[in-house]
Amino acid sequence: MEFKDYYQILGLERSATADDVKRAYRKQARKFHPDVSKEADADERFKEVNDAYEVLKDAEKRAAYDQFGKDWKAGQEFRPPPDWDAGFEFSGAGPGGGNFSDFFETLFGGGRSGFGFRETRGRRGEDHHAKILVPLEEAYSGGARTITLRVPEYGPDGLPRTRERSIRVTIPKGIGDGQRIRLAGQGAPGLGAGPAGDLFLEVAYDGHPHFSTEGSDVLLQLPVTPWEAALGAAVTVPTLGGRVELKIPPGSQSGKRMRLRGRGLPGSPAGDQIVTLVIETPPAQTDEERAVYERMREIMPMNPRERLNS
Repeated sequence: MEFKDYYQILGLERSATADDVKRAYRKQARKFHPDVSKEADADERFKEVNDAYEVLKDAEKRAAYDQFGKDWKAGQEFRPPPDWDAGFEFSGAGPGGGNFSDFFETLFGGGRSGFGFRETRGRRGEDHHAKILVPLEEAYSGGARTITLRVPEYGPDGLPRTRERSIRVTIPKGIGDGQRIRLAGQGAPGLGAGPAGDLFLEVAYDGHPHFSTEGSDVLLQLPVTPWEAALGAAVTVPTLGGRVELKIPPGSQSGKRMRLRGRGLPGSPAGDQIVTLVIETPPAQTDEERAVYERMREIMPMNPRERLNS
C-alpha cells in the first residue's frame, strides 16, 4: 500500500498553521468535489483531501501522523508499525460522508461513519531525554533539586514548539557518571487514552577543583613537601565525606598511590579514594635557601635518571 503524504495532497508545507490547513482544504475540496469536478479521478482525490484534512486539522492526530511519517521514504511500501494501534473511532457526519481511504483506515483503525472522533485506545507518549550536571558532593550524599527543561510539544495550531517545565528531581546517593534517572510519566503526553512517556536524565559530573573519578573511586592528587615524603608524615586529606588523616610512609616518591578504603562514592560496595602523592619542591630564592640545596647535593648525591641510561 502506498504511503499518503497529507501535506502534499493539500499543497502545504510541514510548517503550515491551522488556518493554512483550513484554507488549503476548502480550495482542494471545491476543486475535486464529485458534484462539480470534471476530473476523472475526482472521487478518489476528494477522498484523499478529506483524509488529509481530518488528520492535519487536529493537533493530536497531526502529531501522531508526523511522528509516524518522519522516517518514511518515497518508494517504500506502506506497512504500519506493529505498535501503532492508535484506535480512533469516528461518529457523526462530515464533509467526506464517512468515506475514508484504505490508507487512512489502516493507519488509524477502528469503526467510522464520518468525522468527529472518539478515541477507544491510546498510544504511549514518546520518552524524553536530557542531561543533568551533578556536583560530586551531591552525587556522594544524594539530594533533591528543581530543574528547568525545555520540552517539545504541539501547540493548538498543530505546530511544534517548546516550553519551559520545572521538575523536582531526587538525586540518588552514589549515582554514577553516565547513569540515568528515570522519571516515569514525565515524558511526552500519550495520544488519546495512552499513557505518557518517561523522562530520562543522564547524569554528568560537574567539574571539581580537587577531585576526579574512576568508576566509583574518587581520585585526588595530594601535594607534599620533600621532607614529608622523605621522612614520613601524618597529613590531613579532604574527602567527599569530610577531612581525614593520612599517614605518608618514609621514603615515599612522587606518584605513589595510597588508598582510603570506603571513602569513594557510596554503593555496594562503596568506592575508595585514591590519593596520588605529588612532591612539590620549594623555590630557592634567597642565598640561605640556595645554600640548603647546595648542602643537600653534597651530602645526598643521586642521579634520578640513572635507570634511563641502562
